[in-house]
Amino acid sequence: MFRSHVLVCGGTGCASSSSMKIIEAFESEIERIGLEKEVAVIKTGCFGLCALGPVVLIYPDQVFYSMVKVEDVREIVAEHLEKGRIVKRLVYDETLTSEGVKGLADTNFYRKQKRVALRNCGYINPEDIEEYIGTGGYEALGKVLTEMTPDEVIQIILDSGIRGRGGAGFPTGMKWRFASGNRGNVQKYVCCNADEGDPGAFMDRSILEGDPHVILEAMAIAGYAIGADKGYIYVRAEYPIAVERLQIAINQAREYGLLGKNIFNSGFDFNIDLRLGAGAFVCGEETALMTSIEGSRGEPRPRPPFPAVKGLFDSPTILNNVETYANIPQIILNGSEWFSSMGTENSKGTKVFALGGKIKNTGLVEVPMGTTLRTVVEEIGGGIPDGKQFKAAQTGGPSGGCIPAEHYDIPIDYDNLIQIGSMMGSGGLIVMDEDNCMVDIAKFFLDFTVEESCGKCTPCRVGTKRMHEILEKITSGHGELSDIEKLEELAYYIKDSALCGLGQTAPNPVLSTLRYFKDEYMAHVVDKVCPAKVCKDLLTFSIIAEKCRGCTLCLKICPEGAISGASKTPHVIDPMKCVKCGVCINNCHFGAIIKE
Repeated sequence: MFRSHVLVCGGTGCASSSSMKIIEAFESEIERIGLEKEVAVIKTGCFGLCALGPVVLIYPDQVFYSMVKVEDVREIVAEHLEKGRIVKRLVYDETLTSEGVKGLADTNFYRKQKRVALRNCGYINPEDIEEYIGTGGYEALGKVLTEMTPDEVIQIILDSGIRGRGGAGFPTGMKWRFASGNRGNVQKYVCCNADEGDPGAFMDRSILEGDPHVILEAMAIAGYAIGADKGYIYVRAEYPIAVERLQIAINQAREYGLLGKNIFNSGFDFNIDLRLGAGAFVCGEETALMTSIEGSRGEPRPRPPFPAVKGLFDSPTILNNVETYANIPQIILNGSEWFSSMGTENSKGTKVFALGGKIKNTGLVEVPMGTTLRTVVEEIGGGIPDGKQFKAAQTGGPSGGCIPAEHYDIPIDYDNLIQIGSMMGSGGLIVMDEDNCMVDIAKFFLDFTVEESCGKCTPCRVGTKRMHEILEKITSGHGELSDIEKLEELAYYIKDSALCGLGQTAPNPVLSTLRYFKDEYMAHVVDKVCPAKVCKDLLTFSIIAEKCRGCTLCLKICPEGAISGASKTPHVIDPMKCVKCGVCINNCHFGAIIKE
């Protein structure tokens, strides 16, 4: 038994800030002073507080160190682990109290969270199957194989009310039931969509990196329920840590007899293989994903037939995303009533969000459905930095929409978001403040969609391109009133006629910003100004003579030579040469340069 455990985040965010070297440093330093039999160093998944990484949590003291560097390790080991004295300068300030240190669960970031899908992330070693088993892992699989019929499994999933966490929110149990006919007589497949492509989204990646075995267990349960003996996890090749840990988990599960032949001596066989995506956003659409697994170019297929009838290799197939599967074992163990007691009437359970943008606590959160946007942003997210005002939140990525301040107190669930012109999507939540231009935001997401269109259908391939051209025209100062009308008309045409969900939802960011921020479009078109001062072609940079000290710094660093003036005299900017790069305004120490 170890007296202390040092948990170090090994997720992508912290790993990019040298957390793997921090782990090595802890192991080396602990061995150097002879504490290797008393202190264990554990590599975990994401804790959620990504803005504070690299992070270290020491048990049983519950001391949470943030922004740790390799050079800090020796001090933590010598002071905390050897002498029992907390290194206060590295402790997350919100956990420090006059009486000592409080646990993470008592901080504003965690207090209103309910971790179901993320329950093991940050607390177990994802590369050790025995740690997963120690938290109740694979008990649900054992229960369904030894105590339940396949139909009973499907019924408990139906009764729980869980809906797909990948975007559309289709009832998971219903999808499983559709595919459950002819068990044992037809080849069937279970697929996991881990091709997380939304800008700013990292929910699925964090689950795969922090708790890969929960996905394997859930897929085996799904396989038993519908009568499938084969599963595929389609994961982004850009997620190397997730891919590595999934493969380790698959190998361990096979070694322990939890994948393969005759699992739990039940006569049930199930195996899982990985397939790496090539980075195409369209492969997040279920039929395109299956086409890619088959070895063909990832393009969507017309529906019907639906995958539950004719999917992968023309066989009945179910596809759920990572977060959906992460809930399944807990539903089996705790019951459908436990799960359905959380959330709202039509949106049960919890939802994981990747908080990003203009927010203090950038990171990963899991809250009950129905939690208000204000609670997520202000209380859990810590609010918007620098005293700026909340302007909007983008949910659902390129397929979603913008939620304005007038809906700040809306309970977040599937139906409410659709009603106001947005959607849940996979769970990306990007916060924007008063300095964001909503026309520019719409253009950003549409630019992404244009690049990611597979090109199979004309409405998406050509229509989104034309919409993007209109937005370029508006943000460059050449827009006309008729352009706004054309933009809206084209958006509805694409929604009604595109082949797959990517094309059908591509206009959503434009439509939602037109709905709530039409005044900004009008300012760009009529007044030829960008109210948020973002669109470069509508800006002018100038120097306030009364504030300019003539230090010549701006003159020296201007890449275009657009600034002139003698030393100790006010400078001027030539608007014909200025490219509005912002270098001058970012480096002026006297606040003399402004943009209008």
